[in-house]
Amino acid sequence: MPDFDKPFMVDFDVTAVGFSAMLHHGAGLLAFFSRPFAARHLKLAAYERELIDLVQAVRHWCPYLRGHHFIVCTNHYSLKFLLD
Repeated sequence: MPDFDKPFMVDFDVTAVGFSAMLHHGAGLLAFFSRPFAARHLKLAAYERELIDLVQAVRHWCPYLRGHHFIVCTNHYSLKFLLD
């Protein structure tokens, strides 16, 4: 169950054909979300696909995240500068 007194964490990663994201508080998984990329996104650079993943995940979990602090965890170095 979500605890709205704790910050949410959003982890995400992309593959060549799609993306996945996880919503959690650090200890236990609350939700998982994945989707294949649209054909027009397959030619984009990795950092662009990572950013698309982040936007899609935040939109998907908007009812949980809106009005609450949340932490974004990424393994793509170039996105860390955008998120700082």
